[in-house]
Amino acid sequence: MAVSVENRQGSVAAEENSSAATSMAERAGDKPLPRRRPRISPLIRPIFAVNLVALGLLGFGLLFLDDYEKGLVRSEQGSMRTQAIIIAGALGESAVIGSGFIQALDPEAASALIRRLVEPTNLRARLYRRDGDLIADSRVLTGYGSGSVEIEDLPPPGTDNPFRHFVFMTYDFILRLLPKRNTEPEDRKFLLRASDFDEVKRAQNGEIAERLRRPPDGSLLLTVAVPVQRYRQVVGVLMLSQPGTRIQDGVRAVRLDILRVFGISMGVTLLLSLYLAGRIARPLRRLAAAADRVRAGQGRLDEPIPDLTRRGDEIGELSGALREMTSALWRRMDAIERFAADVAHEIKNPLTSVRSAMETAARIDDPERVKKLMAIVLDDVQRLDRLISDISDASRIDAELSRAESAPIDIGKMLETLADVYSETLAEGPSLRLNLVDVDRLDVIGIESRLVQVFRNLIGNAISFSPSSGIIILEGKRDGRFVRVQISDDGPGIPDDKLEKIFDRFYSARPEGEKFGTHSGLGLSISKQIIEAHGGRLWAENRRGADGKILGARFIVRLPAG
Repeated sequence: MAVSVENRQGSVAAEENSSAATSMAERAGDKPLPRRRPRISPLIRPIFAVNLVALGLLGFGLLFLDDYEKGLVRSEQGSMRTQAIIIAGALGESAVIGSGFIQALDPEAASALIRRLVEPTNLRARLYRRDGDLIADSRVLTGYGSGSVEIEDLPPPGTDNPFRHFVFMTYDFILRLLPKRNTEPEDRKFLLRASDFDEVKRAQNGEIAERLRRPPDGSLLLTVAVPVQRYRQVVGVLMLSQPGTRIQDGVRAVRLDILRVFGISMGVTLLLSLYLAGRIARPLRRLAAAADRVRAGQGRLDEPIPDLTRRGDEIGELSGALREMTSALWRRMDAIERFAADVAHEIKNPLTSVRSAMETAARIDDPERVKKLMAIVLDDVQRLDRLISDISDASRIDAELSRAESAPIDIGKMLETLADVYSETLAEGPSLRLNLVDVDRLDVIGIESRLVQVFRNLIGNAISFSPSSGIIILEGKRDGRFVRVQISDDGPGIPDDKLEKIFDRFYSARPEGEKFGTHSGLGLSISKQIIEAHGGRLWAENRRGADGKILGARFIVRLPAG
């Protein structure tokens, strides 16, 4: 059977179609300006801050160094204890006068002995009587006029190094930020009684006592008090003290090393943060700039969105998604342009026919010919009405499918219902046969009204091409993860070179004898659009016998099973 192709008034200029489509996509003077972005990514600040917090907490935690300082203090106090016991023993042997229960320290002998024994060290020695009065102090010289002179070693002259000064200032500033431990007021009086020192009180009772003081200025003061005994009788108390300069210098050296490492680590962290921010921000800025170019409509570039999928991370996924979205956008715009051009072409045909008929009717006086021309005008108007209805339906499909809510659909019951409906209406036409396999497994997820529209369209198409004695076979079965539906007819089949073209918009190949303009050529195109929106596939093929002769056409719908 030869298939007639509807192609009236097909010589429409391509320039008109192109200009009509282009006018829908452009708005003169309304292009958005590209966004201005800072030269330095704002991501650098939070990334650097997050990395610096953990590093800063670790650095400040290491600056406490409590265990290290305590170890140095224990070592220093142990040394002072040994020296105090030796000096106290010497005093008990050579600086005590009296005998029996009446024994006392000789102030002159004790003072001379203490200075001689303490001089090689950096210690300060105080000697108290049993009653608590101060006898001698290695840092105080008496007899100079009417007062006393305190001896104190001056620190060595330092070098005026600005960098070292800055480092020490920074160190002192950071040290002041640390939580303060117990501090005690410092008394600078030359002569102090034994009652001013708890460790001296304990030594008066025969104990060896140690004490660590922290004056408000942040320094350390170590003291050790031991009893001076002769024949187990306490005749006085010797207290040795020294500033914790060496301990503080040792702790400061360690802390400065920590600060040095912290500074290097902070520099490395900054560089790594810059690298990380660049690795994140730079591709995002490229993607944003490309999206701006697409938004501004600066032409369709070969690759408007950069391909970053080789990164293998979320930015690569974003790049791939944007590329796919842009490609889909261009395809949609191309489809809209083609659709607009096709609509203009299809509507122009009947309008041209109506205009020609009306111009001819205005020039003739024969009523019969005028009546025929009016009949042609009526047919063209009816065709325009069908075209506009089908075009409106086709333009609403995408929006409706994106908004509608999908639900489980039993394809078996749907096909049974359609078979019953068409069996009632096909009393004088071809017969309809239903064949379902795995009827309990023919469930899909979709929009029922639109799938019914597809199957009604395919069944109606099969009826129009089948002879009155023909058989239309409606089959449904499970095909792996899909549900497969086939509509077969006994018609003339489809030319092999038209198996894909029949799904194009406004393509119409109708049986011989059918009135021209009855169909708009959008039915199969709309059906394929609906099936593809459901994630399925619609195609056509010919039924052939053993000798290769065409026995009819078959339309196949495959949908993902629910």
